[in-house]
Amino acid sequence: MKPLIAILGLFILFITLWEAFETIILPRRVTRRLRLVRTFYRVSWLAWGAVNRLFRTQKMRDSHLSYYGPLSLLGLFALWALLLILGFAMLHWSAGSSLNTSGEKPSFLTDLYMSGTTFFTLGLGDVTPRTSLARVITVFEGGTGFAFLGLMISYLPTLYGAFSQRELNISLLDARAGSPPTAAELLRRHAHFNDNQELATYLRDWETWAAQLMESHLSYPVLSYFRSQHDNQSWLAALTAVLDVSALLIAYGEGTVKWQSQLTFAIARHAVVDLAEVLRVPACPPLTDRLPPEDVAQVRDLLLECRASRRCGQAGDKKLLELREMYEPYLNGLSSRLLMPLPSWGVGAKFVENWKRTAWGKISSDVSGDHF
Repeated sequence: MKPLIAILGLFILFITLWEAFETIILPRRVTRRLRLVRTFYRVSWLAWGAVNRLFRTQKMRDSHLSYYGPLSLLGLFALWALLLILGFAMLHWSAGSSLNTSGEKPSFLTDLYMSGTTFFTLGLGDVTPRTSLARVITVFEGGTGFAFLGLMISYLPTLYGAFSQRELNISLLDARAGSPPTAAELLRRHAHFNDNQELATYLRDWETWAAQLMESHLSYPVLSYFRSQHDNQSWLAALTAVLDVSALLIAYGEGTVKWQSQLTFAIARHAVVDLAEVLRVPACPPLTDRLPPEDVAQVRDLLLECRASRRCGQAGDKKLLELREMYEPYLNGLSSRLLMPLPSWGVGAKFVENWKRTAWGKISSDVSGDHF
């Protein structure tokens, strides 16, 4: 029995440490289907989503969802710590519970207490190892606990640095495309420039943003659950708007802006597909068409207005439909899993930027440009 418990304890320690290594240190995605971290997030997210449906208002639901990312991270750390403490306690028990106690007979609870105080490097001294093997286990656990806590502390700045970098461009998108951001609004506001070079430059910046998003969220998938500062913004909505604009310019555009749109579309589509794969989200058809056929004509007019195209025909309509089929199913799957709504194409809609919703913004909005 004791050898079996020792093997099981070693297995728990190996799996937990390996999972922590893959999650924190390994700078690439893990394709293994069976993972402790993936199971933890799937189960906890299902439970969190079930509780979220009990809230009556959308504002309360959005606020509740915003807590999941940070709390799930703390919960994962706690789970790893508990598993490591349990694994070392099993090793102590299989070694005969060779511990010095104050007059009472050591039990598994004593081993668990010894493991916990050693892991967190408390050094209370009321329970101490008696044999050489117990001392080896204690020393190894003390080093493991110290290294584990150090990694957790160093992990948070890296994670929140990537989060801040992601949110920077999302905040800047507010004035460019409204909140939530839409393709039509982005085109409408860039129509005020004399040529479409400004739009091409802007799409180049979003090409870089999409690449950074893919790199950071594949390495740290937990970032997918971190929500933006405002309820009407999200990284998924921003990625959707960028893909929509790029698809339009590829289908109908001309010149430099079309070439840049192809580059931006390629990396943005790559990001959304890889994230869906990492999160094990299947592609699914939309419940409603985000761009019905009757709205396509209005989108064409916007392209002509911003001088991104001189003619829009049926060939462009067919190309646009093909491009949408390449990314929209994955966006729908991610939207359903993460409970992040997708923005519309913005045809015929009016949007108020978040900066205008403040008291200062209402006073100063009279002096802003016509495109605002």
